[in-house]
Amino acid sequence: MKTLNLDINLIQEYQRNRFPYLFIDSAKVIPGKSAVGYRNLTDKDFFFEVHFPGDPNMPGMLQIEALIQLAALTVLTLPGNKGKVMYLTSSKNIKLSRKIHMGEKLDMEAKLISFKRGIAKCSAIGKVKGETACKAEFTIVLPDTLKEYRVATN
Repeated sequence: MKTLNLDINLIQEYQRNRFPYLFIDSAKVIPGKSAVGYRNLTDKDFFFEVHFPGDPNMPGMLQIEALIQLAALTVLTLPGNKGKVMYLTSSKNIKLSRKIHMGEKLDMEAKLISFKRGIAKCSAIGKVKGETACKAEFTIVLPDTLKEYRVATN
């Protein structure tokens, strides 16, 4: 498929997160395969004020959320999925290796490992200045598609 170049407005057409909970500024997506994107961390990010006074940094689970949002775009850009809801159902091999501070840029890469019957298995990594900051493997689902494959019970 053709690579899609998505700015923040186009990203919001494909997925439902909004400021302040949208953690991708720009993305290049190959639907059904992979995505690369970034997030510039600024003083407008709500978490810096409280996490932590004297040592403001992006919370680890929000780093993982950013990776999940990017990976979700690999599914949401497939035909028929634009704007649908996706949920995280599991994650594993989470590694948080570096603090991310205000003024830094989180560069992210995500790969869609498999996508069947509404269930997507993904892996992603986030880097700052070329240094790994976070990575994870996770499963995300499209609930609407899952319903199509439910076994009928009487």
